[in-house]
Amino acid sequence: MMNPPSPFLILSSVAFWSCFVLGGAAALVGGNSPGASGGHRPQLSLAVPSSFVDLTLETATATATATAPISFFSLVRALPPFQITIRDGNFTDIEGLDPTITWQNSALLSNDVAVQYGIDLSARTTNLASLPRRIWGRASRVFLDRYALSTRLELDFEYPDRIDFEVDGEDGDNDMKVRIIGSARNPAAAGGGGGGGRDRGPIRTVVAPPRVGFAEFTKGFDNGGNRVTVNPRYDVERSRADVVVTYDADDTLIRVTASRHDQVVTISQKLNDDNVISPTIGRDGSLSLAWDRKLGDDMSVRTTLNPNRSVDVEWRDAAWTANVNFPMDDNDMRGATVHIKRDIKF
Repeated sequence: MMNPPSPFLILSSVAFWSCFVLGGAAALVGGNSPGASGGHRPQLSLAVPSSFVDLTLETATATATATAPISFFSLVRALPPFQITIRDGNFTDIEGLDPTITWQNSALLSNDVAVQYGIDLSARTTNLASLPRRIWGRASRVFLDRYALSTRLELDFEYPDRIDFEVDGEDGDNDMKVRIIGSARNPAAAGGGGGGGRDRGPIRTVVAPPRVGFAEFTKGFDNGGNRVTVNPRYDVERSRADVVVTYDADDTLIRVTASRHDQVVTISQKLNDDNVISPTIGRDGSLSLAWDRKLGDDMSVRTTLNPNRSVDVEWRDAAWTANVNFPMDDNDMRGATVHIKRDIKF
């Protein structure tokens, strides 16, 4: 079994790609630029994954489950501000704890390159070796007060031989955006593989050609005070293409997603400042109805009805988010799945 790459190799990989991105941005800019300024104050974010509570209830308790998210909110919010994850409803021992810690920071470098970076940690009590989950970095730059370019690199520790990237470009004057997502081979992992001895050889700096997995382009237009957008997309890995067209006219938003094999139309109608109804119709006759209701500042509920399939409810209350799924079969609810999470920043 191949040994995982050492922390030195991983950090070398991140440094290599950071220099590649920032060097490219600097080469494009050139000329004089203001000096680097200090970064923002670091933020520590504690996030409970969506698997906070995962309960499956039988038909006999389905009615009582409908009020469970609200009462659970009241109970948990009264506790001190700490985060905890209970997997599969396991309250019996310490193995039920599965917190996730996210740390990020930002800085402004020379040539007005804005940099953001962070790391996600898994503080699972049963396996401290699984602490790191992913590290990421993003470099952004605005050129000529018009063009914006941003590149994000991410290394998932479950796949250390691969670096995922995302490139975003925008032309504000022409209302155009482009986004490319893909991956490239990790040069540090390539140089550190093979064998479990101490002598791993020098780190290779030869990078294999990156592989694009997804690309999209968005163009916006103004039509008599209304807004129209055209968004062609292409999934390279699945060889699937589609286009998304939206038409925004005051209180009505029409969204059409069309591909070779399917077409879906969603019409969102704003009833008032607090309520929006959005029916969705598919080419195959499928129908769903979503209702968005604003309950107050930083509080909203989205209910989606999928006839003969399920009812989904998403409750947002500031840092709290609850998702409830009621499966349906022949108009009978067989049970419910509840997910609750909270983000804590300090």
